[in-house]
Amino acid sequence: MPTTDPVIRTLDELGDMDQLLRVADRIWGSEPGAFVSSSFLMALVHAGGYVAGAFVDDQMVGVSFGMLARHEHGGRSEWCLHSHITGIEPGRQHTGLGRVLKRHQRDWSRARGLSAVTWTFDPLVRRNAWFNLHVLGAVAVSYHVDFYGALGDHINGADDSDRVLAYWSVDAPRSRAADVSVLTSITPDIDDIVVAIPDDIVEIRRQDPEAARRWRRDLRARLGPLLDEGHVVGVTSEAKYVVSRRPIEETLAHGS
Repeated sequence: MPTTDPVIRTLDELGDMDQLLRVADRIWGSEPGAFVSSSFLMALVHAGGYVAGAFVDDQMVGVSFGMLARHEHGGRSEWCLHSHITGIEPGRQHTGLGRVLKRHQRDWSRARGLSAVTWTFDPLVRRNAWFNLHVLGAVAVSYHVDFYGALGDHINGADDSDRVLAYWSVDAPRSRAADVSVLTSITPDIDDIVVAIPDDIVEIRRQDPEAARRWRRDLRARLGPLLDEGHVVGVTSEAKYVVSRRPIEETLAHGS
């Protein structure tokens, strides 16, 4: 058990970058160096990007890095932090450390005058959707088919890497409400659309890969076109996405 509170700090030394990549390899079960190189991370920091580690008892157990990016939505263009990877070692997951690391990203972004943090996540993974939409208060704003191509790590397997883009405002009432308490399961409004997702796609991939592929194809066909005009506001207690077509500013302005 840890004897100290977790510490999140930004990294700017080459040795730290080497350590970050070793931790990332353990988290995703990937081949060494599968993400980027340490030299790239050094260049990223030099260019104003974000690279950070989460430490418990002086041991790095979580990692995150991202780049400055322009995000287009609602006819506006704004500067955001796009988080490329954020992860916690398996033995430290479900401890609240992931939330602490994401909040560090948000605070870093706010201090630099950025509007939001964005990142991609697999829309089939219910627990990630819940964390992103309900624990953090983000919304999902666009669908991207096979975004990264074949990944082949122990999390994604051989499945297509479809992703949705999460948008997390640094200052919206919705985000601040999630700081106080997890946003509750969504009850759809009459104009909302619901789309089913599996309870545990990781287990389905393990037990029945063809069933997992059917889930992928069905969700892509259903959710992809909806996000051309709307955004996901949350997940119901019956494991269904709730897609709203109202202006995103209305969703962000409410604490639920």
